[in-house]
Amino acid sequence: METTTVKAYGTEAADAPIHDMEIRRRTLLSTDVEIDILYCGICHSDLHAIKNDWGATSYPVVPGHEIVGRITQVGNEVTRFKVGDLAAIGCIVDSCGHCHQCHQGEEQFCENGWTVVFNSPDKISGGMTYGGFSEKIVAKADYVLKMPENIDLAASAPILCAGITVYSPLKHWKAGPGKKVGIIGIGGLGHMAIKIAKAMGAYVVVFTTSPSKIGDAKALGADEAVLSTDAEQMKVQSGFDMILDTVSARHDVNTYLNALHVDGSLVLVGLPNEPLEIGAFNVVSGRKSFSGSNIGGIAETQEVIDFCAQHNITADIELIKVNEINEAFERLERNDVKYRFVIDIAASKDKN
Repeated sequence: METTTVKAYGTEAADAPIHDMEIRRRTLLSTDVEIDILYCGICHSDLHAIKNDWGATSYPVVPGHEIVGRITQVGNEVTRFKVGDLAAIGCIVDSCGHCHQCHQGEEQFCENGWTVVFNSPDKISGGMTYGGFSEKIVAKADYVLKMPENIDLAASAPILCAGITVYSPLKHWKAGPGKKVGIIGIGGLGHMAIKIAKAMGAYVVVFTTSPSKIGDAKALGADEAVLSTDAEQMKVQSGFDMILDTVSARHDVNTYLNALHVDGSLVLVGLPNEPLEIGAFNVVSGRKSFSGSNIGGIAETQEVIDFCAQHNITADIELIKVNEINEAFERLERNDVKYRFVIDIAASKDKN
């Protein structure tokens, strides 16, 4: 297969910094589009990947799965896009397309394995996929999203992962008017969950370990904010229809299970490296559930993009240049960001 050289930013080892490198992208196929990347968000999963925290990283790795840009080429079979359109790519760039889950629009649960935008076996080109820390990307048009012209592109990039990761479970568990929704953690995921759950009409209570974030939670739109390290405050929490757990570190979930209403669910979207322990009586009493959710399919990702545009929801971001990526990862490891880093890829190209 013919390929072209593209400038990217990645690493060859878990203990090596992100740096400039050249990667190969396939030349355009008839069902592909080429996107000139303008912005790419930085997710905690990117940090896990470059550090090989999950033991599955294939080096060299080029992270990035919150990608927005402008289409520069379209294949001759593509009808949904034209050159000049704004477009986006999230986590999924391929799936089998014919299993039950793909037919249901839930490609993230593809029974034959979906292709992640980076560090995933590339079924078309061979080798591994490379993500959005790069100047261009080529992907099947069916896995590319439309971006409205009337939104802040940089601040909308995190919708492609953080946004869909919280929107999908909030929708599935029917967050809305009359529902009491808890959100654990105010980070990249949590701050988007607050905004989206409020836009859905739910009563939103945020749990945080940081006294300094109590005011932040209310400023983001939460109806209440609870300091989860305060036993007296936690003791009176009850009646939640669902609680969305965005924490990616080891923590005690049993207190939150006890705060659920009958038939309520604690839904995990964070990815702790260590197992979480659940007391049997905490789920048996009240027919409660401990559940999980993993991003969303292509149609649902388009849905959350449109929902956020309609409700004027964007992420709170810190826009950085490519030479600040390593510092951003160091700060992300310390949770020193409010609430998402986004790389200005376009600014780096202007200087090439």
